[in-house]
Amino acid sequence: MDCNTCHQTDNWKTIKEKGFNHNNTDFPLDGQHLALSCKKCHQNLVFSTAKKECNSCHIDVHQGTVGQDCERCHAPASWMVQNVNLMHAQSRFPLRGVHANIDCNLCHTSASMLRFDPMKSECFDCHSEDFSATTNPNHIISNFPKDCSQCHDERDWNNATFNHDNTAFPLTGAHFGVDCLKCHTSGYNNTSTACVSCHQNDYNATTNPNHVTAQFSTECTTCHNEKAWIPSTFDHNTATSFLLKDGHLGVDCIQCHASGYNNTSTACVSCHQNDFNATTNPNHVTAQFSTECTTCHNEKAWIPSTFDHNTATSFPLKDGHLGVDCIQCHTSGYNNTSTACVSCHQNDFNATTNPNHTTAQFSTECTTCHNETAWIPSTFDHNTATSFPLKDGHLGVDCIQCHAGGYNNTSSECASCHQDNYNATTNPNHTTAQFSTECTTCHNEKAWIPSTFDHNTATSFPLKDGHLGVDCIKCHASGYNNTSMACVSCHQNDFNATTNPNHVTAQFPTECTSCHNERAWTPSTFNHDSEYFPIYSGKHQGEWTTCTQCHTNASNFTIFSCITCHEHNKTDMDNDHSEEKQYVYNSSNCLACHPRGEN
Repeated sequence: MDCNTCHQTDNWKTIKEKGFNHNNTDFPLDGQHLALSCKKCHQNLVFSTAKKECNSCHIDVHQGTVGQDCERCHAPASWMVQNVNLMHAQSRFPLRGVHANIDCNLCHTSASMLRFDPMKSECFDCHSEDFSATTNPNHIISNFPKDCSQCHDERDWNNATFNHDNTAFPLTGAHFGVDCLKCHTSGYNNTSTACVSCHQNDYNATTNPNHVTAQFSTECTTCHNEKAWIPSTFDHNTATSFLLKDGHLGVDCIQCHASGYNNTSTACVSCHQNDFNATTNPNHVTAQFSTECTTCHNEKAWIPSTFDHNTATSFPLKDGHLGVDCIQCHTSGYNNTSTACVSCHQNDFNATTNPNHTTAQFSTECTTCHNETAWIPSTFDHNTATSFPLKDGHLGVDCIQCHAGGYNNTSSECASCHQDNYNATTNPNHTTAQFSTECTTCHNEKAWIPSTFDHNTATSFPLKDGHLGVDCIKCHASGYNNTSMACVSCHQNDFNATTNPNHVTAQFPTECTSCHNERAWTPSTFNHDSEYFPIYSGKHQGEWTTCTQCHTNASNFTIFSCITCHEHNKTDMDNDHSEEKQYVYNSSNCLACHPRGEN
């Protein structure tokens, strides 16, 4: 250690003016620390072991109740508490309002002045006496909650901040300024917000109308508001689903509410049953009219009736139905009258003989052939009324020719009428050939002959080149259904008879299009040079005479040999391929390396 850093050489006790400065350490001296002798902190003047924690010099009089961070409350300028508000702000009870300037002992009554054990932070813990002593209103009798913050804040106990408008029942209208005890007679907890809880006497005393007798709902807001009990604000047009208008205006309430005001029916007949029963033109009871009066009447008056058959029913009256006496259709009453034509016109149906509807088993859906203008003439149009329009050869045909079995569910299949034509046809014989009975495949409605069949458009096998002009029976020897389109199904004999090369022995595929086309069986379109291996060009041209020279297995042309000809002996080949690592002396390897027969 260099002593000259702090001491004068002429006097050991004299510290240099610009020598050691405690403020350059990690514990600068200020406040009361400036006047202390060094040895107060540096015992025995040992400077290296001094600690900077407060409790290393200061005894913890709080006995650990507030922690070891003394600076939270104390400062070097004075040991007296300096930052109590700052300290409290870091706790769960910051000091605000009147709490900021009161003596600590007022709250910390159970601890010594130097101990601040954890305390409760509820208002009532300190203000129970204020709570108990308050008489306006009396908090105990009123069962007020002990959460003082609901009505008070930290500024002043007497300046209550409670605002009734912040409850579920804000005070408006006539409720404003009413003495609290008028509503809170049983205390302030769970006070009902139902009007009748305070206004039962008003309800009971009202006689115009008498609410009790009329069994009015005790939901007072239906007819009253907070401004005043009288006058009532009830409006029948907005408060109910039954608007009062026209003939209902000015009617005495008791005429409709004879049984009270609850669940009064809005059905017309509940008030107008007598009108219904007394009406004789027409007699509603005898006619079994519906009691839904609005069907024929409105609120202006019972008479005249507003019934309009065209708008009130699903059967508007027009043409021949106009002016008909109602009883002609409503012989059994007015309920569930059928709208089916035959319910009134069965006799017309039965009496018609041209054609005879009954014998012909015509449908009783009269609108198929008739309209409301008149029963005769019939309006039936086969082209629009059915899915089988009549044209060409079908025009002018007697109906009974097709409808021999009646007019219901008549088949539209050609064969249902033309089976005899089908059976009698011999060129070709349709039955023997097992032709389809779907006649439109080959014929149209103009005439049975000539046939319109076109093999190119009607099938998936168009006829061209060598297939043109061939007798049908050559391909359809087994019939015309499910005829195979495979070449060999017709050309098996050609396949079997071919000897150059022998297709059977060589096990050629029966997919003829591999080597032939539709122009002719000969010549073959097979090209050995372009499709497999050049034998008509290159080094192999003229080096062979028959296929079997290379295709050593006559029964399988997929087997071939490269090493049975000219110079392909193993000794020469081994010498020529001595530098080829992948060389193997067999035909498959020869072709793999020489696919075109070249070196």
